[in-house]
Amino acid sequence: MARKLVVGITQGDGNGIGYEVIIKALADERMLDLCTPVIYGSSKIFGFYKKHIHNIDQINTNVINSAKDVHHKRVNIVNCLPENVFVEPGQPTPESAKSAMTSLERAVEDIKNGYIDVLVTAPINKRAMVDEGFGYTGHTEYLEKEFGVDEVAMIMVCDRLKVGVVTGHIPLKDVCANITTEKILSKLRLMKTSLQRDFGIDAPKIAVLGLNPHCGDGGLLGDEEQQVILPAVQAANEEGIMAFGPYSPDGFFGLGNYSRYDAVLAMYHDQGLTPFKALAFEEGVNFTAGLPIVRTSPDHGTAYEMAGRDIADPRSMISSIYAAIDIYNRRADYDDLIANRMTVQMPDTEIKPRGGRIIE
Repeated sequence: MARKLVVGITQGDGNGIGYEVIIKALADERMLDLCTPVIYGSSKIFGFYKKHIHNIDQINTNVINSAKDVHHKRVNIVNCLPENVFVEPGQPTPESAKSAMTSLERAVEDIKNGYIDVLVTAPINKRAMVDEGFGYTGHTEYLEKEFGVDEVAMIMVCDRLKVGVVTGHIPLKDVCANITTEKILSKLRLMKTSLQRDFGIDAPKIAVLGLNPHCGDGGLLGDEEQQVILPAVQAANEEGIMAFGPYSPDGFFGLGNYSRYDAVLAMYHDQGLTPFKALAFEEGVNFTAGLPIVRTSPDHGTAYEMAGRDIADPRSMISSIYAAIDIYNRRADYDDLIANRMTVQMPDTEIKPRGGRIIE
């Protein structure tokens, strides 16, 4: 049996719904049979929100200064915020932004030191954090820099659908300039590796979406499909990556064609995330592929309008915790398998698909 993992959970913006979904997710005592949770934030804020949540039995907490001191049968809280921290549910404030930054920094420090096994991040307010000196447009960009990797991929995950994006948190007007054949090919490589290592899919099939309406209608509405995307699909095929497309995004999701593939690569943020959240918002998980550590997050934001009202749905947070544990264990199994395969020097064979084509 796999050992019980220590799951680090950042509080996110303390004025949003982060604490509420965390508390609701950890309220089931069976969660402690699965993992040892460590919340990075404030026991004071935890207590404030807990009092506003109905039908929650007693949660046994353990307040600590470091994740080195975890209690494996309790919900641990690393008090990393000032004692006089102030809560204003529903209001983005400089204090809540600074607290979110502190929570994230402490959790990253601890996972680097091996005190926690996986990282689950509650939602933040990107604008408020940037205003307070956070030099990144989101968790993904921050973690990419902190762990010194050349590239990561944001993949939205649920049981029946996985969607990655070529371009992430950039303005829509900059999308076209940031979509290149090499960038698409690089994301396909990263997705293939992640689908194999993190999700246990031996020979993943990846559908690639077009950029323009109707995949450009043969060049009438744009030529990126012929000039940029199709060459990337064909190059991926030559490398043994089972990539298909490009497909016209509107009909692809509307007709349920995504069910024929293990994952989908969209060209930009809303092209991929809008259909994903329409299909799987409640249980969706944001996973950062390409990091040396496992990081997941709920697929929703701070939802200030719900904060403090006991109406926040914890299912995405629950799914994020489950996903982090599952990915960690699959990754460990995969790495063991590869190590054993290298030891006996087994040949590595791959299936190569036929060349890509534009599909409207």
